[in-house]
Amino acid sequence: MHTIHRRSLFSARHATLAAVCGALLLGGCANMSDTQRHTAIGAGVGAVAGGMIGDGKGAAIGAGVGALGGYAWSRYMENKRIEMERATAGTGVQVTQTPDNQLKLNVPSDISFATGRADLNAGLRPVLDQFASGLGQQPGIEVFIVGHTDSTGNDQINNPLSEARANSVRDYLVSRGVDSRRIRTEGRGPREPVASNATAEGRAQNRRVEIFLAERAQQAPAAAPVAPAPAPAAPVAPPAPYNTPVGTPVR
Repeated sequence: MHTIHRRSLFSARHATLAAVCGALLLGGCANMSDTQRHTAIGAGVGAVAGGMIGDGKGAAIGAGVGALGGYAWSRYMENKRIEMERATAGTGVQVTQTPDNQLKLNVPSDISFATGRADLNAGLRPVLDQFASGLGQQPGIEVFIVGHTDSTGNDQINNPLSEARANSVRDYLVSRGVDSRRIRTEGRGPREPVASNATAEGRAQNRRVEIFLAERAQQAPAAAPVAPAPAPAAPVAPPAPYNTPVGTPVR
């Protein structure tokens, strides 16, 4: 039984490795479009996650989800990345593309919010203006805003504060024409630091807001079902012979 289980884990690891390597090899092809490359990478990322399920099917399922059910890095997303890099130059805002094809803005505390407050700093508003530009006309766009704090204080203070900061960014984007139904917010308090909270510089890095922009990959329409062939017509009974009596004779 243990031998069979080890073989299953071995197969799962190989399936995961094959999916990831295949995605990376495809991503290196010069004649591939951006969308094709990032879809291949998505398949590899999905395979890694799926491989954790614990059986040989996990990596294959994950690869399918990563390739077909995730986000697309379209020409619009690439143009948006370029626009945001220009708009945030010199502000300290980091603009990156995530492995699952989301555009991420990491907004540090010195441009976003004053200590202990949730109202927007004036320096953040031009960045959000550029971010909101054109989103109202773009179908399939999703926005996710996450607020973070440092470890100063307790969770009863930090958790509501991080959520209030994310909501402030959401409210400003809505005021600039972004559909509120496309925006999700979350406050994570001090739970996800990116630097040490032992120094003032580290705490400043941890006090931040992350804004994610994503475009859902368009699924190909399902093929119309093929109508079954009509059943053959029932055979027609031959006419009765001429001399066969019809009905019951009258007595």
